[in-house]
Amino acid sequence: MNLKQTLSVQPGAMALMLLMAATRFNHFGSAVSLPDASLAVFFLAGLWLGGRYLFLALLLEAGLIDYLAISQLGVSDFCISSAYGFLIPTYAAMWLGGKWCSRFAVLSVLNLLQQFAVLTVATSIAFLVSNGSFFLLSGVFPEGLWVQYVESFSSYYPSYLCSTLEYGVVIFAVVSLVKSQLPAGNYNPQYAYHPGSKKR
Repeated sequence: MNLKQTLSVQPGAMALMLLMAATRFNHFGSAVSLPDASLAVFFLAGLWLGGRYLFLALLLEAGLIDYLAISQLGVSDFCISSAYGFLIPTYAAMWLGGKWCSRFAVLSVLNLLQQFAVLTVATSIAFLVSNGSFFLLSGVFPEGLWVQYVESFSSYYPSYLCSTLEYGVVIFAVVSLVKSQLPAGNYNPQYAYHPGSKKR
């Protein structure tokens, strides 16, 4: 995807950006809000769209949402620390995982299982990068208290992983179903995922 394509209106990219905008204000969800879909958004964008400009656009959107949430909506700034910059490799792990999965051109059971495994691994790596950097650099945890990190890991990792897997599986299933119902002539690879396509 080049700069011109990135700046043009693409329904797939817009839908993913809207999903992140709608959910990023609450990381784990509540009775009235969905959990943060940012990780799944970066994975699916890498899978279906690719392109470094879209990756940068999503990073900028994430930063803008965080700024507005804290400065305008009273959301706690607890997670904003010296480790905030490590969200870039965190989201890069998801993006690259999705991009790697784009090589699967056929929706076979084996390919789907492999993509699910990659999503799981990418999410786990993303958690280790973001959570580990926060533990080491935020100043919240007293030096050497690794017991607290283990407790934090066991408390947050399951919900971090499960919400991302749920978003990924549900959105992938819905998009695949919709695509299967479209006549071949109505499918435009500029606006949706084209299996096996080359992305820059």
